[in-house]
Amino acid sequence: MSTGADASLARELNHFFARFDTQRPPADTPQSSPPHTNSTLVLQEQEVRRVLKSANPRKATGPDGVPGKVLSACADQLADVFTSIFNQSLQQCSIPACLKTSTIIPVLKKPAADSLNDYRPVALTPVIMKCFERLIAKHIKDNLPPTLDPLQFAYKPNRSTDDAISTTLHSALSHLDHPGNYVRLLFLDFSSAFNNIIPDILTEKLLHLGLSSPICSWIKDFLSERPQSVKLGPHLSSTIIISTGSPQGCVLSPLLFTLYTSDCTPTHPCNTIIKFADDTAVVGLISGEDETLYRDEVSRLKKWCSGNNLHLNTTKTKEIILDFRKGRVDPPPLYIKGVSVDRVPSIRYLGVLITEDLSWTANTTAAVGKAQQRLHFLRILRRNNLYKKLLVTFYRATIESILTYCITAWYAGFSAADRKALQRVINTAQKITGSPLPSLEDIASSRYTSRARQIIKDSHHPNHHLFQLLLSGRRYRSHKARTNRLKNSFFPEQSTS
Repeated sequence: MSTGADASLARELNHFFARFDTQRPPADTPQSSPPHTNSTLVLQEQEVRRVLKSANPRKATGPDGVPGKVLSACADQLADVFTSIFNQSLQQCSIPACLKTSTIIPVLKKPAADSLNDYRPVALTPVIMKCFERLIAKHIKDNLPPTLDPLQFAYKPNRSTDDAISTTLHSALSHLDHPGNYVRLLFLDFSSAFNNIIPDILTEKLLHLGLSSPICSWIKDFLSERPQSVKLGPHLSSTIIISTGSPQGCVLSPLLFTLYTSDCTPTHPCNTIIKFADDTAVVGLISGEDETLYRDEVSRLKKWCSGNNLHLNTTKTKEIILDFRKGRVDPPPLYIKGVSVDRVPSIRYLGVLITEDLSWTANTTAAVGKAQQRLHFLRILRRNNLYKKLLVTFYRATIESILTYCITAWYAGFSAADRKALQRVINTAQKITGSPLPSLEDIASSRYTSRARQIIKDSHHPNHHLFQLLLSGRRYRSHKARTNRLKNSFFPEQSTS
């Protein structure tokens, strides 16, 4: 690509990423809200010193050019100054423009770009602002109710992708355990979700969650009038001001998005909306072939998206139908924005392949393929006489992590052939490293026990109620399961172990 073309593309990308600022719908002002305080957050010097010392020296510097290494090394000298600046910012509910300035780095989502949508706008912001955001994020989390949006599994303690997948599967399998039922799984995809946040709408939602007015005003200023330019190679576009969206790369952005979507909840009890950040799955439990409530749920979800300036990507939104009835008939298609949603036999959800027959062969094959590629590098390290301890560390970080990803969601239900395929990779790695490695069964048993204990201790976990002690107080009540599909899943498996 020529130098002139690079500069032109940088300018074009800048205007493309800023186009969402013109898509602001009128905010629906709620009629009533719970009482909220007007107290201003005051940061202590030791808090600021601690967050400065934890600044990651490997993070790319923002437009100010100040690296994290400097902030970390000079934390004792800078803590007093930045404490004063941060508190003044909180008191005035205003952030200096120099701290809100960001440089957008376009990152390709796939090998070759066909359109501007194929670029992900990653924002480089000042490292000191990231430190400030961490302090605000901690304050927000400490003041949120523990029962907020229980089916949002991202950015919460004791929540993970394992929980999101296990909850999705348990909801579906429990319904399929009764004859004559089937399940429709709708996996939604939002177009540039973070870039479409409207500060006014978010502020109203934060006030309803009980956050103080000064913090809400500070967040509104944080998202408004942000100077932005796009850098492509050595070329830097002109600066424009945007007031919509939360930049991808800011510490607060993921948390703010989860709060922005916290009121996206199902209307009907036969439907479930499970979220992990912007990855959203709608579980429709269909009985008697009556899909009225499911289709009404999807219709209401579309209206909610429209009212919150979030746009569904109909080309990437997919649906899987789980139907094990004899003589089944394919239900009518689902339409979103006049476009028929693609019905697929399998889909990758949070890194795990889920198929319409609920077998784990496709997921196992994919995991084995990735792991075998990394075995090549393990062999190279062995030929270069790397210490056994380091070989094992490399194996656990790059191979075992792939083989056992979300193992609590699928281990009990996958076949003996799949189990042997994964164990063969472990046996090969064991020969290469020359050290004993834990078997797949041992890893699964350990993860099962650990995950179950963590859920039992957390009374606010959405699956806590699935673990009920018997009167003896020694064992947990077993789940009734008519089919092996439900019996060989995480929660029934743990209740009988």
